[in-house]
Amino acid sequence: MEVSRIENLPPPPGIINSIKAGFDTIASHITAILLPLLLNLFMWLGPRLQMTTLFDSVKNEVVGIWQRGGVPAADIQRVLDFYESTIPNINLFWILRTLPIGISSLLLPHSASATPLGDPAIMQVNALNFPGWLFLLTLVGWIGGGLYFRSVAWVAAPAEERAVNSLNAVMQTILVSISTGIILFVIAMPLLLLLFLVIQLSAVLANLFVLFVSLGSMWVIVPIFFWPHGIFIKKQNFITSILSSIQLTRFTLPTSSLFVLTVFLLSFGLNFLWNIPPENSWMTLFGIFGHSFVTTGLLAGSFIYYRDMSIWLQAVIEKLRPNSMIKQA
Repeated sequence: MEVSRIENLPPPPGIINSIKAGFDTIASHITAILLPLLLNLFMWLGPRLQMTTLFDSVKNEVVGIWQRGGVPAADIQRVLDFYESTIPNINLFWILRTLPIGISSLLLPHSASATPLGDPAIMQVNALNFPGWLFLLTLVGWIGGGLYFRSVAWVAAPAEERAVNSLNAVMQTILVSISTGIILFVIAMPLLLLLFLVIQLSAVLANLFVLFVSLGSMWVIVPIFFWPHGIFIKKQNFITSILSSIQLTRFTLPTSSLFVLTVFLLSFGLNFLWNIPPENSWMTLFGIFGHSFVTTGLLAGSFIYYRDMSIWLQAVIEKLRPNSMIKQA
């Protein structure tokens, strides 16, 4: 009787079908890509916020500390060469792309390169306003991310499930983002310490340690990936939403981890395609539009997958519950 009941369970939602449904949804509601499109255009044609001046202001002091500490001159020069080739290419406006909830943006390879409108305006931070810029950009990223996720969930979910109000969406986004940062910090610090100790013992053991951590990381990545979905689909608070995400991961880890991996590979792999046109060519518009459409379609597909998988999981639990009660009796 139990085998028959299990065999009659409905099939779980398909990964490809969910992603396809996400693209179909965004194609029918193309305005959903407006926020990532605007952010990408700003990142491309707008000013750059750099910290070259800040770095130059402290470089001599840092070098002096290293020299007094006995750091070899060759190592100091190697670090300086790395920073001097990296710092000018960092655009602090990239902070607007917050995680795990944020507006998707395309990271152009050279932040100071020319655009079709000429050389971009360069803004510099200093030691006084640097913390203020970090706070402001992060806050704007959280607000924009909450509104973006809300708008995509609004078009991806059925009419009767729409939609968490804007203020609650922003507040829950901030809580999820802060909680995620704390969780990742608490998990990462002991792991990095263990990795450092294992490296001292053996490189082979270090590689095995990294392999096991990578395999086990899905138990962290998948719940965090679906953490916002309960907020924007089920109107849950950030605590109830993470509990729902953990339950989903517990019962559907193989399929859900494959879905997350597929979304990551599609998004990351296509970034190489979007970055092919030079930044001073108007052809970059095609890459920006493609990136905005694909990433929004993948986000919509994740909302559809989460909704359908939650419904399927509830149906499975309800269907198996009588058997559990009979066994207990």
